[in-house]
Amino acid sequence: MTSTVPPTPPIPPQDRISAPPDRVELAPGAVPADNRFINEDLLPVPLERRTWTTYNFAALWVGMAHNIPSWLLASGLVALGMDWKQAVFTIALANLIVLGPMLLTGHAGPKYGIPFPVLARASFGLRGANLPALIRAAVACAWFGIQTWIGGVGIFTLLGKIFGGWANASEIGGQPWTLWLCFALFWAVELAIIYRGMDTLRRFENWAAPFVIVGALVLLVWVAVKAGGFGPLLDQPSKLGWGADFWPVFFPSLMGMIAFWATLSLNIPDFTRFGAGQRAQIWGQTLGLPTTMTLFALLSVLVTSGSQAVYGEAIWDPVELVARTDNVFGLLYALVTVLIATISVNIAANVVSPAYDLANLAPKLINFRTGALITGVVGVLIMPWKLTETPELYIFTWLGLVGGLLGTVAGILIADYWIVRRTVLDLADLYRPGGRYWYADGWNWRAVGAFAVGGVLAIGGSHSAPGKGPFPADGLIPFLKPLADYGWAVGLASSLVLYVLLSGRSRGTATAGNGSAVR
Repeated sequence: MTSTVPPTPPIPPQDRISAPPDRVELAPGAVPADNRFINEDLLPVPLERRTWTTYNFAALWVGMAHNIPSWLLASGLVALGMDWKQAVFTIALANLIVLGPMLLTGHAGPKYGIPFPVLARASFGLRGANLPALIRAAVACAWFGIQTWIGGVGIFTLLGKIFGGWANASEIGGQPWTLWLCFALFWAVELAIIYRGMDTLRRFENWAAPFVIVGALVLLVWVAVKAGGFGPLLDQPSKLGWGADFWPVFFPSLMGMIAFWATLSLNIPDFTRFGAGQRAQIWGQTLGLPTTMTLFALLSVLVTSGSQAVYGEAIWDPVELVARTDNVFGLLYALVTVLIATISVNIAANVVSPAYDLANLAPKLINFRTGALITGVVGVLIMPWKLTETPELYIFTWLGLVGGLLGTVAGILIADYWIVRRTVLDLADLYRPGGRYWYADGWNWRAVGAFAVGGVLAIGGSHSAPGKGPFPADGLIPFLKPLADYGWAVGLASSLVLYVLLSGRSRGTATAGNGSAVR
């Protein structure tokens, strides 16, 4: 079938099932159990299991935002020449912007109970959905590796302060073997938690969020007491000003900060599918994401300011700062906080998503737990210690490239779900070969075309300063270089517009088809 919104046949009586007005549930027997596009993890969440509340979603975001890489975002921007006000403003604006796509793509979760790769079938086709799913899975695997490496380094640093001598251990691959041990143990703990499933994750996030907040505030109070107030860092002027030198750094940095959560703007249905309703996911995300990230950035600046007053230098890494104390209890408390904070974000943001994506690739061979294990292996193979060596490589190259590609996918999902289909999907056909989302042998070439064009526009001009990255100084495609600093926005806008144009004028709002609940 090649039409974008085909005529909807009447709903057979056996496919009807009662549901709340804003919910759709798959009727028993609507799709064959041996269908090659189905496994237990990809099927819609039953209504009785859609129980996550506003607090659950807010706690999820608090747990994900309060981690070492989030803390270091402000430091990365200051290292590029911004003052603390410019850094906090950039982070706040980025998270307000990315909240929009989060809420739009998250809508399908509570309504249909489906994860991201199944939602992508509506626009890309049952087979074509593997394209955006694998791109996002690759990004999430890399993020998993980065977070695990940073967490391992934090544990290594604090344990070395407690026991001494760890940093002087014999080296393997240029690093002390004790660092590799911390990295491996931390990796194993993360996978052990996620292997127990999403309910375990929800319970972990519920108590991890307040624990991490308390830990960050304790660090703030500790530094403030030692400093007798906050130091001169807050008075340091910007090296860029607000003129011509600022904007060439601001826009790519803004896109980089957006890209920090660009994966979640796609895979948020993986979590909202457990939501008790739209109100829970909308308020939970609105209260949890922009406020938490902004306050955490401000907290990092205040603590760093205090560190300058105490130690005579600005210490942006919270692990390095805590390691300056000789208080064993304080070090142990900091160690537990680092563990919980990093595990919280890494499991939720970077294991859940690729686990579903890989399950979508081969549902009969890969389930959620198997996908999580594959994620863990790939996260090590990408050598995350290389991606975080410099702010330029981390913010401009890695985050900029990721943001451009994921923004392109987000534009297609939003266009299809909100503009073309007006939020109405045939739930059963998302799992049926030959149904309305089968398109041309499982691929919707409109979506693939929009992705290709949007992706080239978004990242085709990627460039690096000489000696600071992998791209040529004039850009991969020189005439697209001016667009590279706006990669996420360019990718989202261009793919959205192009997909709508290629899809043609929608033939009215589709109504629920075979296998969907009566609305």
